[in-house]
Amino acid sequence: MTETPKNTKKLYVKTYGCQMNVYDSERMVEALGGQGYEETKTPDDADMILLNTCHIREKAAEKVYSELGRFKGLKAANPDLKIGVAGCVAQAEGEEIIRRQPMVDLVVGPQSYHRLPAMEQAVGEGRKALDTEFPDDDKFDTLRKRAKTKRGPTAFLTVQEGCDKFCAFCVVPYTRGAEVSRPADRIIREAQELVEAGVKEITLLGQNVNAYHGHDGGLAGLIWALDKVDGLERIRFTTSHPNDMDDALIEAHGTCDKLMPYLHLPVQSGSNSILKAMNRKHTRDEYFRLIERIRAARPDLLLSGDFIVGFPGETEADFEDTMDLIREVHYGQAYSFKYSTRPGTPAAEKPQLPDDVMDDRLQRLQTLLRDQQRATQDAMVGRTVKVLFEKAGREAGQMIGKSEYLHAVFAPCEDVAVGDLREVEVTTSATNSLGGRLV
Repeated sequence: MTETPKNTKKLYVKTYGCQMNVYDSERMVEALGGQGYEETKTPDDADMILLNTCHIREKAAEKVYSELGRFKGLKAANPDLKIGVAGCVAQAEGEEIIRRQPMVDLVVGPQSYHRLPAMEQAVGEGRKALDTEFPDDDKFDTLRKRAKTKRGPTAFLTVQEGCDKFCAFCVVPYTRGAEVSRPADRIIREAQELVEAGVKEITLLGQNVNAYHGHDGGLAGLIWALDKVDGLERIRFTTSHPNDMDDALIEAHGTCDKLMPYLHLPVQSGSNSILKAMNRKHTRDEYFRLIERIRAARPDLLLSGDFIVGFPGETEADFEDTMDLIREVHYGQAYSFKYSTRPGTPAAEKPQLPDDVMDDRLQRLQTLLRDQQRATQDAMVGRTVKVLFEKAGREAGQMIGKSEYLHAVFAPCEDVAVGDLREVEVTTSATNSLGGRLV
């Protein structure tokens, strides 16, 4: 007797924020796959809408409520439509989301999404579902194997979650919890599954990824273990804290061929007084010395960073210290933001700087960073880079991929397929990309 297949239901997931949320969204789709859901790219025909939220930026919660408001018509037209909120705003707001938006059926925090199947079932039985606990059971152990579907050539892989640093501006310790590292054997198994599905480059993720301790050798030990995975061509990791860049990890940048010459190492400010107020637990001089050691190990490394301007108490002299640090270090890429209060963090209680002051400083800082990024890209012209091609370009015969330095590279490649790793001579430099030709 042939079993009747389940009716396929459609799941729409919208992801906000960091790469870890991208990874989490993939796992949520897999978790609900056992309930008969397949992912759709539009909410219009979905049986469930899931917003995977981020709480880092200003007014993050209000943006989620605004987004939910757009789905009222869909809910009215289809009362069986299930709507859920996941991620860090879900963790921070909890029951308040359901109170303010009664059409929301389930709210799940970033540590509990492995329980989505049971929560979906509860909603199907007419109950609201809320889970923002930090459970004892391991969500990754519950989810276990990745679905064996064909993947693109790059993938994210979460290895560490949470943070114990308690920077004065940051909500991560409150929304993601204390630092937890996944066992190395499970990460290696998942990496092997990703490679079997077509992945050639893996980016290891963590709120404080270089604090990883699931391997005896820390993050460097995990990288060397992954170096042995056949078919895995490239390894990256993000995001790092300067205080956790140990000797072994610095050495790995110089000796592990699969570890790409790109490092995102946020400093946030170049002022010692602001670094202290931020509770960063390092000084500008310590950061300078660390950069010197990293570049001694890997001279061609491209450095990326994060900067916050207008932190409470920041003077013009403090800001100029940040500008001086940027000039001294020289960043190939960077992300910069005006300080925005996060309720519940120490800095939220301090007097805030005027918006016009923050706007002016951000504009000056971003101009400097853009000039450095463009200079870095212009210096690539004439060099040969290795490009992992990820998709076809807009023009016929053109392909787009990433160099080892994480630059987007366009090249005419009629005989190249997605997933190919080829040498390309860089011939042109644009604002956010490079152009080249196959060698």
